[in-house]
Amino acid sequence: MLAMGQVQINNPEVEILLPVHNEGGSIEVVIREIYAEIAPQVAVQFIICEDGSIDHTKEVLARLEQELPMKLLVAKERKGYSRAIQDGLEVMSAPYLLCLDSDGQCDPKDFWSFWKNRENYDVILGWRVQRADPTWRLIFSRLFYYLYQLIYRTPIHDPSCPYMLAKQTVIKRLIPELGEMQQGFWWEFMARVHRRGFTILELPVKHRKLLKINDL
Repeated sequence: MLAMGQVQINNPEVEILLPVHNEGGSIEVVIREIYAEIAPQVAVQFIICEDGSIDHTKEVLARLEQELPMKLLVAKERKGYSRAIQDGLEVMSAPYLLCLDSDGQCDPKDFWSFWKNRENYDVILGWRVQRADPTWRLIFSRLFYYLYQLIYRTPIHDPSCPYMLAKQTVIKRLIPELGEMQQGFWWEFMARVHRRGFTILELPVKHRKLLKINDL
């Protein structure tokens, strides 16, 4: 279900998509940090893809929807990360889309290096040079990366990075093709970007520790 908040931007320059699931303790801090960093200089609107949360996430988002420019998609049941993102892609209308994860690991300050290069590339992807993830996740990701490159030969270092800025034309072109990798949305997205011949720029981004409730 898509709900439009009371605060709307007529012509946002960029929409910021966040998939959200059970982030009630931290999502307000994450959204407000992003908004405070970007909104003073660029007209922004959020696309919040709530994915069947069972904590108080929905209540927090319903309140924020009344204060910030936002398209809020709320799900009765969990659809999964990939489906939640795809639903958000389908309602974008701004010239550019910025995708971030909602766990606080993405630093909004990195946006500016993306934004200044937006006209020269179709897709700009983050590269987490120093990932703040558990060892087991890093090992699994690296093994999958080698397999991924054997199949797709995509010239990027970090295809699963959830820090991505893309032109609307790219998103609209790829939406009908997405959905084959239910557990690896960004892996599939970047493989299709490369296959379609869109231009790609990789930029280093800061990868912060997971934001926990007791960090607030």
